[in-house]
Amino acid sequence: MFPDGTGPSADPAGSHHERRIRSFQPRRSRVTAGQRAALRRLWPKWGFDIDGRHRIDLAELFSDADGSEPPERAETRERPETPETPDTPGTSVERPGRQRREERPVVLEIGFGMGEATAEMAAAEPDTDLLAVDVHTPGQGNLLRLAEERGLTNIRVGNGDAIILLREMLAPECLSGLRVYFPDPWPKKRHHKRRLIQHEFLDLAAGPLRSGALVHCATDWEPYAEQMLDVFSGHPSYENTQLDGGFAPRPAIRPRTRFEGQGLEKGHKVRDLLFRRV
Repeated sequence: MFPDGTGPSADPAGSHHERRIRSFQPRRSRVTAGQRAALRRLWPKWGFDIDGRHRIDLAELFSDADGSEPPERAETRERPETPETPDTPGTSVERPGRQRREERPVVLEIGFGMGEATAEMAAAEPDTDLLAVDVHTPGQGNLLRLAEERGLTNIRVGNGDAIILLREMLAPECLSGLRVYFPDPWPKKRHHKRRLIQHEFLDLAAGPLRSGALVHCATDWEPYAEQMLDVFSGHPSYENTQLDGGFAPRPAIRPRTRFEGQGLEKGHKVRDLLFRRV
């Protein structure tokens, strides 16, 4: 659909990684002209493929998120002449843009749909960088379009399998939060093994999550909510933020989505879980 480097790849990891049971199914719905244009225009700047072949430098990935110049650009730009001062051995020149970037928290969102809620959260948290991952090409294009229209430089869009991202491409203790909103519940019993929130997933996520990182999940499928609560509560790396050990009220930071509204109309009860990395 897109030449190399100009948009999301159909299968970014290819045969580089093992074939295993996945928690998602790529949706090949139609990409509108506006979404396609946004992908062509913005993917080289704000998008990346999850290929599992390199470690992501988050400071570089979000280099313009705080309005500062990327360090490489700042170093090559002509500087005004200043009086010479003696060098101090063992010291180095600070790069203010990079320093400010590294102080900003990064939150990973797995599965963002069409991106409306992600864009709202990015606007509400301008000092937080959002790493949004999905395999839905129309949603990727729509989120990039929303980011551009609203001037949101704190969003980056990843295309591919979040498991590979967590396992191969993120450094230890680099994330301040993890959000998984309305993952596929895989309601049939024979498909429960495909559910994302399992003990093994929490093992994997614990590496990139720093101590104190907030993990926020939401679902409108009650049996899946109960499984999530059991899995989190039984894992030694996470603790429930709720004193009663149960579900949490919906935090103001999580907007109501169209998908959530459809579930509520059907009589579904939405459950939020808020756990902290210990």
